[in-house]
Amino acid sequence: MALARSSGLLLAAVIATVTVASACGGTSPATSAALVQRADVSAAAANPVTISPLPGTSDASPATQISFLGRGGTRVVAVQVVGSRSGPHRGVLREYSTGTGASFLPAQPFRSGEHVSVHARIAGAGSGEAASTTFAIATQATVSQAQFPPTPGNPQAIQHYISAPSLTPSALSISTPAQTGATPGDLFLAPYQGDGSAGPMIAAQDGSLIWFHPLPAGEAASNFGVQQYQGKPVLAWWQGRILQVGFGQGEDMIFDSSYRRLAVVRAGNGYQADLHVIRLTPQGTAWIDVFDPIRMNLSSSHGSSDGVVTDSVVQEIDIKTGLVMWEWHALGHVALSESNNPVRAGTYPWDYVHINSVDPGPAGDLLLSARNTWTLYDISIHSGGIIWRLGGAHSSFKLGGGARFYWQHDAEFQPGGLISLFDNGSDPPKEKQSRGLLLAPDVARHTVSLVKQFVNPSKILLAESQGGMLGLPGGNWFLGYGQLPNFTEFNAAGQVLLDGTLGKNVQSFRTLLYPWSAQPETEPALAVASAGGGELKVAASWNGASNVAAWRMLAGSSPSTLIAVASARAAGFQTSITAHAAGPFVAVQALDGAGAALATSATLKA
Repeated sequence: MALARSSGLLLAAVIATVTVASACGGTSPATSAALVQRADVSAAAANPVTISPLPGTSDASPATQISFLGRGGTRVVAVQVVGSRSGPHRGVLREYSTGTGASFLPAQPFRSGEHVSVHARIAGAGSGEAASTTFAIATQATVSQAQFPPTPGNPQAIQHYISAPSLTPSALSISTPAQTGATPGDLFLAPYQGDGSAGPMIAAQDGSLIWFHPLPAGEAASNFGVQQYQGKPVLAWWQGRILQVGFGQGEDMIFDSSYRRLAVVRAGNGYQADLHVIRLTPQGTAWIDVFDPIRMNLSSSHGSSDGVVTDSVVQEIDIKTGLVMWEWHALGHVALSESNNPVRAGTYPWDYVHINSVDPGPAGDLLLSARNTWTLYDISIHSGGIIWRLGGAHSSFKLGGGARFYWQHDAEFQPGGLISLFDNGSDPPKEKQSRGLLLAPDVARHTVSLVKQFVNPSKILLAESQGGMLGLPGGNWFLGYGQLPNFTEFNAAGQVLLDGTLGKNVQSFRTLLYPWSAQPETEPALAVASAGGGELKVAASWNGASNVAAWRMLAGSSPSTLIAVASARAAGFQTSITAHAAGPFVAVQALDGAGAALATSATLKA
């Protein structure tokens, strides 16, 4: 983002003494978003900092904090907050670790349906600059907590290891082994549904397991991959419960290359993090998303006058402090009329917009993908206003041949001003096959042309949900098909370089490909497969180790007299070693390519 990050903000307690309150009421989010937006964008533009909830937000959480995000050294010296029903609010200011502002944390929550007025001074020349915002508080709805029922899978397509019996993920089947030109690296998946345990998983390109992190029953993971945190490669993913109403409730995890937990990113303002977005920044922040069902009169959209609509919320979280630095709500910016998802009868919440990806742009903007409006939105971080729409019924661009998309996921800015996305094309079907698209928007001419599309030539793959498209070095592209268990790497010409699948009906929100090197802090695991007749047979594994080239078996008459008796080249996740040895005590050592010992297992008695 364009705002600079540096240190130097005063930490201060503040008592709110506001004198102005607005009456309940105001413009409904169901009215034209353009009319609402003009006034709100003007109000936001006048502020010296970005204040969240953004001016005009119609459904802020009762537990919301007030966020003041500015440049390095931003200093908030006075805050006044009042609710139209709850009155003045006391609270405390807490600074961001980035030195770019602070959040005011009210001592008491706001009341549903009320309007809130905020005034503050931002330190500067003289007495400082004034900043203000007004927003309304949502009447949040309770929705069913039922999860999707399990789908039948293939019990034969589950991995089992005698040395690691707790690891039972879906098997991987490679139909097209890595071809010449395929990108080096490992596969990052988060299987759930079908048969096998759910959890983040790393596998080699031949399908062999490298690491699996099983989750408790009823939980799943998504968006698992390699990112950068504090200048080092880390593993990041979402985990939690996936509800039948169409979103997740959980939190985001960050682990280091020894598989130790570094941080947990939780949604702020009383929300739970949704499964669609976890994106770390070099400044130590995380972009995440939230789905928030709220009560609303939906009669103008052919729904109930006492209906429930699910708003999509985007937050930037300061990882060290957990504070919300920025927050954007689709309601008030994206009109209900833009939705291509019909209102359902009954109490099922209407998921009218469904934000499913967030990508910070180069000029203080944010690219959002909204599945249910078939639209990409470029958002101003400072004002929250929509800069342009790409796709959908109100596109700012004329789309060229092949550039139209439906129910899409994973939109990202690419070098040269291009945009990539995964075009599901389904639910209900609008196309015959899901595609990866590379688009070239021309902002000056308001046109978008199709640069490339990637379609599996040997299979009809139409994914109703989820999916992603990842740009790789050398011009290759990697597609994971989400609701379908398939994944494919293409070269720039669209030729398949790698193709594979998880087990029957197993899903992985995104499947990705990254280089990865790791050594766990845990010990290697060992199981004695058989013993007798002077022969020892053992199975060795080390969950997460990426550089084990061989295994050495140690045996002896006591734990203190172990000697090397056999060795074997590493053979996937688990390696079997057989030796004629007296024993009965045995251990194994993991060896690197030079034959040096990396770690030794515990000693077992055969």
